[in-house]
Amino acid sequence: PAHDTILILDFGSQVTQLIARRVRESRVYCEIHPYDVSDAFVREFAAAGHLKGVILSGSHMSVTEDETARAPQAVFELGVPVLGICYGMQTMAAQLGGRVELGHVREFGYAEVRARGHTRLLDGIEDFRTPDGQGMLKVWMSHGDKVTELPAGFKVMASTPSCPVAGMADEARRFYAVQFHPEVTHTLQGRAMLQRFVQDICGCKGDWRMPDYVAEAVARIRAQTGDEEVILGLSGGVDSSGAAALIHRDRKSTRLNSSH
Repeated sequence: PAHDTILILDFGSQVTQLIARRVRESRVYCEIHPYDVSDAFVREFAAAGHLKGVILSGSHMSVTEDETARAPQAVFELGVPVLGICYGMQTMAAQLGGRVELGHVREFGYAEVRARGHTRLLDGIEDFRTPDGQGMLKVWMSHGDKVTELPAGFKVMASTPSCPVAGMADEARRFYAVQFHPEVTHTLQGRAMLQRFVQDICGCKGDWRMPDYVAEAVARIRAQTGDEEVILGLSGGVDSSGAAALIHRDRKSTRLNSSH
């Protein structure tokens, strides 16, 4: 069965796999692909009708460098929600007409972020309130560059004293971005934020479960190969070993069924 899908574009962050894990913990199917896929790939990915949203990961790169990594422009033309995380926020800002500048001080580690306004992404999500009633979030920062000018249509969603634009949103287009990392456990409300994005904003039904994936994968293999013999090149890595296990399960099931 086809499931609502989130596309994660990987810019090389060490924790991109954690984004996928958090999405899957929300019972939503997702796929990770490299950031440099083509516009045609993105449009074809969306053409199947199951794509509900896109997440742009963090990176070790700097948006301010010449010929640096950019998301396929088609991402912003699909009409689906987009969430930029750290570098993903910076490239979103740069590609949509904002400004990103090299920060004088790199911010790495624990930070307390003030949630501003009541965007759909952060509404009702907070860790504590200041004496004057400001909602605050305990998060994990890791960045040098910072957004200094918002793209047209965006408003500030979160801020710290050293990072005035720690989050931004264009709710008309359902574009959201945060300078911190919601995928790591150090951001205490990160799981709630990602669940809010994929289920509430993107509208994913949350009907995907990892234990069901094996049965679905085996069924797809059976549909593609039928009774034909399968030759697999096994490297010993995770991908080929997983494929071998699934094919073996399919062949074993086929033999058992044919013996009855």
